[in-house]
Amino acid sequence: MAMSANDAFATGGRRGRRRRRGRGALSEINVTPLVDVMLVLLIIFMISAPLLTAGVPLELPKTEAGALQNPSEPITVSIRQDGAVFVGEAQIPFDSLAPRISALAGAGYDKPIFVRADGAAPYATVAQVMAGLSNAGFAKINLITDTGGPSSGAAPRDARPAGPDAGAPGA
Repeated sequence: MAMSANDAFATGGRRGRRRRRGRGALSEINVTPLVDVMLVLLIIFMISAPLLTAGVPLELPKTEAGALQNPSEPITVSIRQDGAVFVGEAQIPFDSLAPRISALAGAGYDKPIFVRADGAAPYATVAQVMAGLSNAGFAKINLITDTGGPSSGAAPRDARPAGPDAGAPGA
């Protein structure tokens, strides 16, 4: 491949070394550094985005249940180990939970509500929060857990044997 004397990267001969008066500025943009920076930023945001979803640090209990696929943005209610109740990242008293959630949900009571409770949170507090949300008219209340915990004793749906006598003792 032959290189011209006007090539900005020409390295051969006397013409390539000396500067010519009539040569203009290099009009090509090198996009390689831009692509490198964008890829690094993409990786950083992909790693940090899941860490920004939950504002209240909790130790969620582990179960074998799979994740739900929910396209709409839910309202998150968190319960800490000491029984403190949070809506989003704001701590609120239990008495104002239902009015606050109703105000956030707007006119519809079909907005999903995710209840995140610490594994060591008092069971009474979790039950009261869920009952309060149910009494306020909300029907889509979900209890959030981590996956990979101990089994309840039941086999997963896809691992159960097929047939009427497959699960009977002595079969």
